[in-house]
Amino acid sequence: MDIASCIEHTSLSPTLVANDIDRLVAEAKQFSFLGVCVPPFWVKRAKRELGTSPALLVTVAGFPLGYSMTETKLDEIKRAIDNGADEVDVVWNISSFKTGLPWAKIEIAKCSKMVHDNQKLLKVIIETAYLSNDEIVTACKLCTDAGADFVKTSTGFASTGAKEEHIRLMKATLPSSVGIKASGGIKTQEQLIRMIDAGASRIGTSSGISILETPNPKP
Repeated sequence: MDIASCIEHTSLSPTLVANDIDRLVAEAKQFSFLGVCVPPFWVKRAKRELGTSPALLVTVAGFPLGYSMTETKLDEIKRAIDNGADEVDVVWNISSFKTGLPWAKIEIAKCSKMVHDNQKLLKVIIETAYLSNDEIVTACKLCTDAGADFVKTSTGFASTGAKEEHIRLMKATLPSSVGIKASGGIKTQEQLIRMIDAGASRIGTSSGISILETPNPKP
């Protein structure tokens, strides 16, 4: 398995500085990671540092809680794309979903249209830590209907991150045209392989280098 080709090398710490972004990009080039995931403020710098590298440039919107106004998320997405982002991971409106309002789906559809109109990809972070299994199934169907390209487990800021059982549930629910990004707490090669085996095709992690350099222990 080419592990690096599924890793989005991520740095979303609130205290990161410019040198952290430069190092993240340099590491993505060195280790041939699929891409980097950076905060919106640093997209333009990351784009410049990536240069002609084939690595994808990913950023976030509505991060990390998801209950900002739709117009704010759309503005974030537009600015991110204008600054060079290839993909946007948007936190859906969990508050609206939990209330039973239809707006969560409407919002994702609006975000999807903007992203696809610009020939980019949209991932929707549903934050599985806050959802029951039934809600995860409903969320996956909602994201599919609203045009998401990927459904993502976690922001990494909730109490728990990606879980193998949730990935399997998402895989059983989503059509083959919608990918799964596992993120949150993935720190070892063993964890990564379990997530891929369960159905994820992307891994968001800040531990990509140690994952590559520490072989999966034999059973």
